[in-house]
Amino acid sequence: MRPGRQLAVLGFIFVVLYSLVFFSGGASGGWKDRLEPRLGLDLIGGTRLTLEATNSIDGKPPTSANLEEARQIIESRVNAYGVAEAEVVTEGNRNIVISLPGENRELTDVGSAAELRFRKVLKAADGSGTVAAPATPAPSGSASPAPSGSASPKASGSASPKVTGSPSAGGQGGGAPAPSASASATPSGSASPSAPAASPSASEAPVSQSIEEQRKAVEKKVGTPAWAAASGLQAPADLATNPALAETLKPFGTLSPQEIAVLTPQMQFNVPTITCAQLDKRPPASIKDEKQQAVACEGGAAKYLLDQAKVLGTDVKDANAVLDQASTWVVSLNFTGDGQSKWTELTREAFNNTGGGCDQTALGQDGKCRVAVVLDNEIVSSPEIQGVLTGDSQITGSFDNTSANALASQLRYGALPVTFVPQEQQNVTATLGDSHLRAGLLAAGIGMLLVIVYSFFYYRLLGSVIFLSLVLSALLVFGALVVLGRSIGFTLTLAGIAGMIVSLGVAADSFVIYFERLKDEIREGRSPRSAVPRAWIRARRTIVSANAITLMSAVVLYIVSVGTVKGFAFALGLATVLDLVVVFLFRHPIMTMFARTPAFLSPRVSGLGRALPPRSADPGTARNSRVKEA
Repeated sequence: MRPGRQLAVLGFIFVVLYSLVFFSGGASGGWKDRLEPRLGLDLIGGTRLTLEATNSIDGKPPTSANLEEARQIIESRVNAYGVAEAEVVTEGNRNIVISLPGENRELTDVGSAAELRFRKVLKAADGSGTVAAPATPAPSGSASPAPSGSASPKASGSASPKVTGSPSAGGQGGGAPAPSASASATPSGSASPSAPAASPSASEAPVSQSIEEQRKAVEKKVGTPAWAAASGLQAPADLATNPALAETLKPFGTLSPQEIAVLTPQMQFNVPTITCAQLDKRPPASIKDEKQQAVACEGGAAKYLLDQAKVLGTDVKDANAVLDQASTWVVSLNFTGDGQSKWTELTREAFNNTGGGCDQTALGQDGKCRVAVVLDNEIVSSPEIQGVLTGDSQITGSFDNTSANALASQLRYGALPVTFVPQEQQNVTATLGDSHLRAGLLAAGIGMLLVIVYSFFYYRLLGSVIFLSLVLSALLVFGALVVLGRSIGFTLTLAGIAGMIVSLGVAADSFVIYFERLKDEIREGRSPRSAVPRAWIRARRTIVSANAITLMSAVVLYIVSVGTVKGFAFALGLATVLDLVVVFLFRHPIMTMFARTPAFLSPRVSGLGRALPPRSADPGTARNSRVKEA
């Protein structure tokens, strides 16, 4: 054979590979920067969040189409943060995993359904559970009545924002005054059965069989007397004047948020022992149906009975985080044509209190109805409507740049078709990532060192073949990781390093197979030069078969696994394939060249040991002795 040809092909592969490493389109920065592979968050730090999807509170799994649509929306929300190399992938038929290498941030909000609803506030009651009778709810975004205008900005964007008219859009219609950002209510006394009741038709829609079964389970848990008393309430009960009723309704305070979610809106609102602490923790999509009334809380203490949703998130054309004239962050809402008509009609209905739907407990400081801005299960604002709005509006409040952009991106990219429950968020610090990287590289170095030491101890000169093969294989793997990281986004994780360490054992096995086959050929009386090609022919099939089994195992593991296990399987398969390249283009050619050297014929130097016959001064004598042995 001509070993120079195989070595030339291997050299060509190296030239092409490292040309891509240093000069491909994704290469940038200095030489050192171009040699850096794309590392996973467990090596450089970052955040990983797992979201479990469910279509509704009955727990049915989502369709694959809905899950993929949700993944795309979540990916758009994550990219809106301006984070490079974010990864959003699906796992199984329920989970979406979000990974942001190099960043540590709260990601729970990107998985919120972001279903925006505008609902008129019909009634208000105390939901803190600290008083026996309905109390005056606190104004939106403040613990006490606040003057018209935005709430005082804070460092955090968690305070309840408010909806106001956008001055630049000419939001006030018919010369009406600008809407007040104050959401104060001035109820007098507790609610009574004589207070205007909301139309029951809005909340008595047919429910699914599973919800009906869950209600029966709740009825059994609280007991028939408590259920009957709660069903008969037409308004929030005054427990201060009726201690017996307070004792009867006490079991409702022990219900879990999941059990509270299946009750009717009237029961959730009228039973004083059902608190905001329970309502705020209801599963996602608990008040998703826009055609039904709903109950939600604001500020953790004010409990509101809300009308049907007259304006939805789909009626919002665009949402942007902007600075207003006071240099505070707000979220500007731009409605669609049909959505603007709905919004104008809703503000007119609230301004005029059409049909008297809002009772005294729900009115603001100036006696006007309020409209609650409901995002998923939470009320983010409930401003008093003091004019008919015919233009765009703003959500204002204690926002900073990050929180305003987060809310705007949720509204801009639309509601998710699937609701999610956060399962696990793992924050990996950069320090911990560096520690993992050092530990992984140290383990790989120790593994390679042990293989090399054993090789030189047992095979001597042949150990240099093993050493050079492992070095070339490592360089090929490293270059491939850099190129694949830029082209297909492959990230090297700690599990991937483990896969490469395992591949060292596979490579060592192929050496043992080849060299022991070579010894067998020499023991059978063949010269080293003729034994090398014959040993290669016999060992080649075994080496290919062993590597093929490893490769198939890696492929199967990659297909059926999720998360970091995929990285392990990919790295193992990649290292196995490149090991075969080194076997065919370097190991066999270099052995052919070694077989022509005098050192290869020395048992002490070559590592072939007793397989070689003793060297004699007369070459013919040595040949005759080998013939006799044969």
